[in-house]
Amino acid sequence: MLIKRPADIPASEITPEHIYLRRRELMAGAGLFAAGALLPTGLGASEAGSPLEARPATPALAAKGFYTDEKKTPFEDVARYNNFYEFGTDKGDPAKYADALTVDPWSVAVEGEVARPGTYPLEDLLTGIDLEERIYRLRCVEAWSMVIPWIGIPLHKLLAKLEPTSKAKYVEFTTLYRPEEMRGQRSRFSTIDWPYMEGLRMDEAMNPLTLMATGLYGRELPKQNGAPFRLVVPWKYGFKSIKSIVKIRLTEKQPRTTWQELAPQEYGFYANVNPNVDHPRWSQKYERRLPNSLFDPNRIKTRMFNGYEEQVAHLYKGMNLRRYY
Repeated sequence: MLIKRPADIPASEITPEHIYLRRRELMAGAGLFAAGALLPTGLGASEAGSPLEARPATPALAAKGFYTDEKKTPFEDVARYNNFYEFGTDKGDPAKYADALTVDPWSVAVEGEVARPGTYPLEDLLTGIDLEERIYRLRCVEAWSMVIPWIGIPLHKLLAKLEPTSKAKYVEFTTLYRPEEMRGQRSRFSTIDWPYMEGLRMDEAMNPLTLMATGLYGRELPKQNGAPFRLVVPWKYGFKSIKSIVKIRLTEKQPRTTWQELAPQEYGFYANVNPNVDHPRWSQKYERRLPNSLFDPNRIKTRMFNGYEEQVAHLYKGMNLRRYY
């Protein structure tokens, strides 16, 4: 894609002035233009977003699963150790290359079994829903884990705004497809059929734990962590928490998902964290909590549903979790 000179940009691609001004008002109201001195030193533009204000996670919210007092993974590790194959397959590739991504303006298409379909500016989706902090464990299918203080909105509140119909049984999510900015999407060696897609059953989407994240560590999402809008499902392996979402579609039938189609024997639709069901190539009984090193592997036991069994086990009552993995 060629870089366009201003004179070459059609009117249809220019953000209307009232939307731009509304976005600035919304961001200012959330404190996004304040406290620039709070940003960590030595981090690139893709690693350090503007501050956000949200209802804080507190110990009182622990019973709901919204809070853990486990030691949080340092921001630098969260920002620099990622799987985001749109930018490359090495853990450091997203932090290295994601700065090329344009995230403002951002819109999300809403389709399918919903009363209010359309393409919405992100700020319109967020308007009227208070941002909340959630301190969640994140467990990768590769057996490493983190503890991250996210900021976002509960998915069930967003879906309530969109008014799903009685036929909506699943929620499908699609990541941005922009190979001119996402180098992994134009790689000749990629085996992924872009764009990346994921999905949840409706009762999973409506669970209070399921979050649409817009930030972490008190600031806007870094680009390599899925800016500006990603899913966080803390009881599932990390690949379910799809990044940089541009489409939400409500469906009557189970949607296709990227990793399930790529390697169905390894990555199922449900992807619940389960120490009793190993990956075909490695055990899931233990995990490496970041940060760690050769001399301090920080190896801990994996918990059923990543420690959220009390909040979500009822969703899978009677299911064979070895078959529906």
